[in-house]
Amino acid sequence: MSRAVVLLNLGGPDSLNAVHPFLFNLFYDKRIINLPNPLRFVLAKLISSKRVKTTLEIYKQIDNKSPILENTKIQAATLEQQLNHKRDYEYKVFISMRYWHPFANEVIKDVKLFNPSIIILLPLYPQYSTTTTLSSIENWQKAAKKHHLECNTKIINHYYDNQDFITAHVELINQYYRLASKIGKPRVLFSAHSLPISIVKKGDPYVRQVEKSVELITKKLDINDLDWSICYQSKIGHKKWLEPSTKNELLRAKADNVPIVLSPISFVSEHSETLVELDIEYKKIIKDGYYFRVPALNTHPLFIKCLTNLCTA
Repeated sequence: MSRAVVLLNLGGPDSLNAVHPFLFNLFYDKRIINLPNPLRFVLAKLISSKRVKTTLEIYKQIDNKSPILENTKIQAATLEQQLNHKRDYEYKVFISMRYWHPFANEVIKDVKLFNPSIIILLPLYPQYSTTTTLSSIENWQKAAKKHHLECNTKIINHYYDNQDFITAHVELINQYYRLASKIGKPRVLFSAHSLPISIVKKGDPYVRQVEKSVELITKKLDINDLDWSICYQSKIGHKKWLEPSTKNELLRAKADNVPIVLSPISFVSEHSETLVELDIEYKKIIKDGYYFRVPALNTHPLFIKCLTNLCTA
């Protein structure tokens, strides 16, 4: 008996030439811009063309490409090794990206060749959002129907409150909190990807789940009189998005002259929003030696354990 695990993620451009089409794919997603065609198509063309110059400058700072696929491949290999350790089933882990290669249409062909008895869809978004989780699941289901992939499918929607996920964050934050404490009393910022308020008002559960993740982490940190805040990054456009922004919270910390421990609570691997936005752009706000950025979970043993247990439950 064989089981296929499909890791779902956003993806990222693998070269500077891929930046423009990657942006178009992002803004053409109906879960991002909920307009009928041809209006959505035209708007996606306009926005992607307008943003391409700025985005190119971002990727030029990290080897002219996104590292998200390479990082996800490492996560996939680590997870596959754990899944096949003394199991009754043969597991194979695949990667399907939403906005750049490997696309669902490409990956499904490999999954069909593997011929699993069950497919497990595992989004690499701990907190559920219609803009990420649902978009990726719908995209996979559409491709599966197109390629006549008929197989029992298990969908994992979220794991924002999984104890291993929480403890992995706690272990990483504690390391950097101890370092920051040598300077003064640190403030912990939990930085999550922002969302337009209009999407939240439609019932998207993302904010509640981010808040619950942070509640569980801060409780388990068990630090007396912990100074912490949730903030949101990566806003695009002029609409009202979630607040406070990560930038504004960093400016507040600067004014208060406190060291910062920043945890990317909604990101499980490193990519442009951590390596450029957090590590380069926002780091400049805080004075030297006062900025401690906690790594994404990547292949932390407890995070891989979390994913393993979700797949085998």
